[in-house]
Amino acid sequence: MTNPFFKNKGPYKIDKLLKISGHQNNLNFKNAKIYDIKDLSSSSKKDITFFHSKRYVELAKKTKASFCITSENLKDFLPKNCKKVIVQNVLISIAKITKVFYPDSINDDFDVTVKDISKTQFKNKVKFGKNVLIGKNVKIGKNCSIGHNSIIEKNVVIGKDCSIGSNVIIRNTIINNSVNILDGCVIGKKGFGFFPDKEKNFRYPQIGVVKIDDYSEIGCGSTIDRGSMSNTIIGKNTYLDNQIHVAHNVKIGNNCVIAGQVGFAGSSTLGDHVMIGGQAGISGHLKVGNNVKIGGGSGVIKDIPDNSRVMGYPARDLKNFLRENK
Repeated sequence: MTNPFFKNKGPYKIDKLLKISGHQNNLNFKNAKIYDIKDLSSSSKKDITFFHSKRYVELAKKTKASFCITSENLKDFLPKNCKKVIVQNVLISIAKITKVFYPDSINDDFDVTVKDISKTQFKNKVKFGKNVLIGKNVKIGKNCSIGHNSIIEKNVVIGKDCSIGSNVIIRNTIINNSVNILDGCVIGKKGFGFFPDKEKNFRYPQIGVVKIDDYSEIGCGSTIDRGSMSNTIIGKNTYLDNQIHVAHNVKIGNNCVIAGQVGFAGSSTLGDHVMIGGQAGISGHLKVGNNVKIGGGSGVIKDIPDNSRVMGYPARDLKNFLRENK
């Protein structure tokens, strides 16, 4: 399960899910039971998945899901044992189905379960400032500290030797050991996931979590959205400067250094040992390889292979950029 905190309300019969999806094909699926909604790579034969872009053709060919919400022009890329559910708008259809499985993932209202830390089990285990609030289902390891006015909402795991600054809000997040979260961060809130649908935008459920690995640091005022269908991941020993935004499903590798005001759009992936200068922007659904260096102020709008050095908008080979801007 992508998020151990949101409860799956399944299974549901496929007939109900098809009716919700607005499918166009009238195939008889013998009223099979579907236990979960997952992405192409993590689905099993008990699950339903979705396929909406040719960018994910290779994953689609290998999916193990029994059913897949897709479009007419993409259906032939799916394996024969995966039943195709053809719809007009794949993303809106899958959002509606995800909402059925995980109804609690839509809204991010404030956590009514929080208590002052002095009234919890952590009062003698954690060094804390004034006005610190803790929600239900929270775990905090040894030798941790939490600054003034911070809120650790329900469904958070914090490892040992971690430092949480002041005015921080964390929810739906798993933090490993020796991680520093500096002042003013918001981590684990829902991402900017919605689809325009006539008069009202349709909010996509965000059922993933944020995972932050050992020895990483998140700079002041940064925001990290939880994943939608998969998790948002910050790798080991990766340092984020101040005022960085990491959108849902982004995966940043190990030993990366990201300077201030960099923005990552959803579902992009960075390899290990990536360095990015300040105020750069990374578009969504891209892959940045290992040992890549991206100059400050650059706009990355296509995949970047391993060991590249790029700069500019659109970001291109550094030598070419310097030659063009003498």
